[in-house]
Amino acid sequence: MKKILVFGNSGSGKSTLSRHLSVQHDLPYLDLDTICWASPGVRKPVEDSTIEVIEFINANSAWVIEGCYGSLIEVVSEYCNEMIFLNPGIEACLDNNRKRPWEPHKYPSKEAQDKNLAMLQDWVKEYENRDDEYSYEYHQNIFTTFEGNKKELNEKHVQL
Repeated sequence: MKKILVFGNSGSGKSTLSRHLSVQHDLPYLDLDTICWASPGVRKPVEDSTIEVIEFINANSAWVIEGCYGSLIEVVSEYCNEMIFLNPGIEACLDNNRKRPWEPHKYPSKEAQDKNLAMLQDWVKEYENRDDEYSYEYHQNIFTTFEGNKKELNEKHVQL
């Protein structure tokens, strides 16, 4: 049974790759964004999101889960049998965010999503400098310590 975890910076191609894997292998798909936010800009307590991701894992014998939330990536890494770290570089992430289609599960309109773009782009630019759970360092540590089947896809490999 495939249990695939996909993670990386915002704009790295997580959703695109995960949707593709979900269709290709007929797997249930969970975008961690859908369980992490109480409302726009208000994150749920990590404990609540952890319960929800564990419920999803327990309800499905195979799956694809994607996101950037290090605390939840760590939890999911205990259950996955394949890990994909998308790391195409900051410029690719910024470009992907500019081209991002409307995400109705996150924003009430494309205009509302676009109003958030400048803040998102500033946040993405800090990926390699941050020291929080969304940082390159945090993600790289999860990837490095995972002992199962894993691959890191960087700018030389990601063509989404």
